[in-house]
Amino acid sequence: MSSEELIPAREFCTFHHVELSFIHTLHDSGLIAMTIRDGAAFLVPDELPAVEKFVRWHYELAINPEGIEAVSHILQRVEHLLEENRSLRSRLRHYESKQPPLAEE
Repeated sequence: MSSEELIPAREFCTFHHVELSFIHTLHDSGLIAMTIRDGAAFLVPDELPAVEKFVRWHYELAINPEGIEAVSHILQRVEHLLEENRSLRSRLRHYESKQPPLAEE
């Protein structure tokens, strides 16, 4: 990934009025990806929606980093279960449409 595509973490923090240490905490806990080049931290553009969401959770809802990690994990699990449910419903509809109607006695 070229340097032009990366977002300097310090600029992100200045723009969003966020402490750089908070961004490092998110990275250290594995919630976001970050790149270090020449001693400076950079955010990956694909991570911006997640970073902005975590910033809102922390600064607007007063959720600490550990809480952010827990809530994020729960939401990912719920999303996985919803996707699995959709898939199973689709498969069930497929099998039901192939079944001949039950004969009435």
